Amino acid sequence: MIPPNTLLRRFAVTRPAYEIAQDDSLAWLAAAHAEAQAARAGPDFDRAAFEAKMVRAIEHFGCSPSKIGTRGHAVEDIASTHWEGHRVYDLPHHPHGSSSAVRTRLYAEIVDRYFTDAYAGETDAPDDIVHVTCTGYVSPSGAQKLVAARGWPTRVTHAYHMGCYAAVPAARIAAGAIAMASRRVDVVHTELCSLHLDPSDHRIEQIVVQSLFADGLIRYAMVPDDGGPGLKLRALHEQLLPDSADSMGWLVANWGMQMTLARDVPERIAGALRGFVVELYRRGGLDLGALSGCAFAVHPGGPRIIDRVRDVLELSDAQVQTSRDVLFDHGNMSSATLPHIWHRMLEDRAVARGTPIVSLAFGPGLTMCGVLLEKR
Repeated sequence: MIPPNTLLRRFAVTRPAYEIAQDDSLAWLAAAHAEAQAARAGPDFDRAAFEAKMVRAIEHFGCSPSKIGTRGHAVEDIASTHWEGHRVYDLPHHPHGSSSAVRTRLYAEIVDRYFTDAYAGETDAPDDIVHVTCTGYVSPSGAQKLVAARGWPTRVTHAYHMGCYAAVPAARIAAGAIAMASRRVDVVHTELCSLHLDPSDHRIEQIVVQSLFADGLIRYAMVPDDGGPGLKLRALHEQLLPDSADSMGWLVANWGMQMTLARDVPERIAGALRGFVVELYRRGGLDLGALSGCAFAVHPGGPRIIDRVRDVLELSDAQVQTSRDVLFDHGNMSSATLPHIWHRMLEDRAVARGTPIVSLAFGPGLTMCGVLLEKR
């Protein structure tokens, strides 16, 4: 059961330290792949020809600048072609990039600093912090270090390794804490996807992934409804699609984390989507007749995902426009993306009070997650 009169609010976005235009990002990717290949090839390697080949492949298979305008990254190496001395992407010496241990230590440094800075002005401790990520695991975590340093009685729960859909289980965890009398549960997403490139892997699926993902940092709170603004939690639904284990994966590998992504993911999602939304609506006391009056927060796993959701549910372009806008402005920030869309909808006066917001996200498993919100 969803606790009654429960709201999401207090959204706070922190942009990564660096931003890069998508066309520059794609050019850097082509150069990185060429540098990695040069480090592994013999003296007769034609670097210019190989880089030109990668440029063509990225233009054909990668996410274009018409779909993503900019991406944020917390890793300083990104965009620089002065490879030697890079902490993660010193490709002349490490064509895969640095080891997972090196990347994990950098993740810890960045996330520890983020928690310190994000809560610097906080004097009122939350009862709970739910820390959400799939891009780095360190114990104690940045959330635990924060609580210990501040001497807070806050409980910390880790919602790790669920990928892009993790904001929905995080909402379920927060709702459970509210049901146990917590007065405020902070949910904090720290996704550093830029740590996990392997420029020596030239497969098409990796080109897609490397051109799509970005870093995202956001926090927000779940609180009991006090009559103020927020997003009321009305229903949750999660479903693991049968026979889909090979469609998407997220593996801790020797050189960072590695994603596997089948080309049929949009169609698998489309095949199950309508029945999934019917069940989500049923749990929230709606029927499909309400579709036209809802806003949709669709996790933009890629432009095709948004298109398929729109087409299957027979939505207007306006109903999914915020999802497109967040993808264009920031790229796919894994689990942090859906909360960015929620934040925009909460701030957007064009989304009227009382509007149901259907939130949909997808990730490894293949897992479909949905949360029905209402703008208050």
